Amino acid sequence: MRRYLVFFITTIFAINFAMAQSELPPASKPDAELLKKEAEARILDFKSRIDNLTGELKSLDDQISKAKSDLDNLKNSYVNCHKEIYSLIGANDAEVDAFRQKIGVIEGKVRELKSLSNDALADKQNEVKALEDELNQLRANKISILPEFYDKIIALAREIKGLYREKKITTYTVGTWAENRDCLWNISGKIEIYSDPLLWVKIWQANTDKIKNPDIIFPGQVLSIPNKAPISTEEQKAERRYWRNKRAQVATDKTVTPGQ
Repeated sequence: MRRYLVFFITTIFAINFAMAQSELPPASKPDAELLKKEAEARILDFKSRIDNLTGELKSLDDQISKAKSDLDNLKNSYVNCHKEIYSLIGANDAEVDAFRQKIGVIEGKVRELKSLSNDALADKQNEVKALEDELNQLRANKISILPEFYDKIIALAREIKGLYREKKITTYTVGTWAENRDCLWNISGKIEIYSDPLLWVKIWQANTDKIKNPDIIFPGQVLSIPNKAPISTEEQKAERRYWRNKRAQVATDKTVTPGQ
């Protein structure tokens, strides 16, 4: 008896399910071909879907509203924290911006120096030292402990330390004019020196303790020869002063070779 009852209930359920499914027309069937009952079923199906999507949209709107509220709270917390930190170090936004710009300038100078060859870098050790001193001054400022700058300053200090180079000292012993034709112009033009006489001013400026007048050098003098590099701004200024003085000295002799 129980077996027949189970079979009967299962059969009724299958029939009802089939009837319910048969009330929904195939999705591919055009609306114009629907029977009234099929059209009503399709409309009810669409309404049900719309209700579900509306509910999902509302849920998403609620989530977005909550996220916006949380974001506003975080922004307010950040601003308050920002103000408290600045208050602790006794700085304001303008001072931090100025500090940031100074760090940026140092970063640019470090990049420029790192791009130089070792020989060129050896001639700029004064600039490296000045850069290190400038960074140390910034490190003494309380603003340097801000998270934005702390690691950056440590990295910059490490990079600047890596820019120090020992200058290779090369010397040349001056010969006689009669035998060697040695003057600063000719020495600079020698293949083993610079192969460029126009760089004579570099030798002069590297030996101002020995050479008072670049037109006068003496046999036996041991001159320091700096590494070959473009003439620096200071060397250009010295050369211009030399030629101004030369023109002012003897108007009748304008072709004296430097060092002759």
